[in-house]
Amino acid sequence: MNESTNVIDISKIIETNRGIIYKVVNSYCSHINEQEDLMQEIIFQIVKGYKNFDHNVKVTTWMYKVAFNVAISYYRKLKTRQKHMIPMPSKIVVIDERETNEYDERIPQLRTFINEFDALHKAILIMYLDGNSHKEISSAMGISVSNVGTKINRIKTQLKKKFKQ
Repeated sequence: MNESTNVIDISKIIETNRGIIYKVVNSYCSHINEQEDLMQEIIFQIVKGYKNFDHNVKVTTWMYKVAFNVAISYYRKLKTRQKHMIPMPSKIVVIDERETNEYDERIPQLRTFINEFDALHKAILIMYLDGNSHKEISSAMGISVSNVGTKINRIKTQLKKKFKQ
């Protein structure tokens, strides 16, 4: 496979699965500048890593793995950087979800609950809500399939409690 074919392939893969990148970015960053930076870094790492992509693995699972690894690293760097920054007013970009056809008033509440989870649990929940199998989540997160099942059950229990409150 030549280099131009790889560029076309990875471009199509990114375009087809851009929702994965969007979900991860929006789960880890709320400021538009941070979102753009993280999105660029994820895409860069996907393009960079494509030459080593194991085509026996589902492309979406691989993309999740890359995106979450980049997001977690980015988030850690951001937290370290924030320790040394002077607080300044910031503009938060909020998309009004009520503009979509499938608006559910529980979505903002669910996002609030998701943000309370640590990075691993957040990643597992996002992949689970996106319909990925336990095996795919296991592969992307580097934990056993049974561990994924256990964590998902615990997450569900926590969310049920939070929604009842």
